[in-house]
Amino acid sequence: MQRTNFTTTHSLIKHSLRLIHKVLAHIEEKNNFKATNNFALSGGDINQVFKIETNIRNYVIKINFADRFPEMFQKEASGLEILRNSKTFKIPEVIDLGEFDGLSYLLLEFIESGQKNSSFYKDFGETLAEMHQVSSEEFGLQDNNYIGELPQYNVSKSSASEFYLSQRLEPQFKMAKQRGFSFSNLNSFYKKVEQSVPDEAPSLVHGDLWSGNYMVDKLQNPVLIDPAVAFAPRELDFGMMSLFGGFPDSVYESYQNKFPLQSGWRSRLPMFQLYYLLVHLNIFGSSYLGSVEQAMQRSLQL
Repeated sequence: MQRTNFTTTHSLIKHSLRLIHKVLAHIEEKNNFKATNNFALSGGDINQVFKIETNIRNYVIKINFADRFPEMFQKEASGLEILRNSKTFKIPEVIDLGEFDGLSYLLLEFIESGQKNSSFYKDFGETLAEMHQVSSEEFGLQDNNYIGELPQYNVSKSSASEFYLSQRLEPQFKMAKQRGFSFSNLNSFYKKVEQSVPDEAPSLVHGDLWSGNYMVDKLQNPVLIDPAVAFAPRELDFGMMSLFGGFPDSVYESYQNKFPLQSGWRSRLPMFQLYYLLVHLNIFGSSYLGSVEQAMQRSLQL
């Protein structure tokens, strides 16, 4: 997610020294290493994130309160393993996860950042095309997971439009209504979306692919982190990629050369951006309402 939930993060930062020492002592014993140093890392929206230097190797640890987001790290670990098994992007290895003294933790391989070379974005687009060609018999996933701090639903569906409507848009509109936002003629809008979603096979998608959720390693390989995976319409990833920027045209060009999108995909971007805008509306409030309404209007023009 693009912005930070400061309430959760501030609470963690307030107690971070106590948290990190208690959890780290447990993880050291469990994984048979000795930490020599730790550094807080930026970019965590709802978790406190640290780099841990040890006598064996370096790690990243993510910490949160176990009762606030049940099984969040289990879902993230599962998503990372699904992406790793696709043998496309470099994905951080999951080392350990668990709960200790009311806290959840996820221990990951630390990947040293590198510098993008001239072919980085071309390689990114080609690798994304390869990942999107990993498919499944149905849309969805074995388990529900999270998008940011919100639940994300992955009940199996046989068509792309049914999945996008029932598992992505409808739960977010329902939540928005519960939070005081209203939208007229949703049934008519849903029919337009149903007619507009491309009829394609399910694709393995990252699910939250904005510029903060990829990096480059020391060998100039593109790396993906913080997934919200599912087998879903592949244009969902393009919706998020185009929403907050961070991806040049060369990504889309190299993707198209390898796994062309159906015609009119650019005009469908607002329809797939809508899911993420609704998520932001439900997390951060009315500042996103205008963007949601604009995306709906542009979707009706398809």
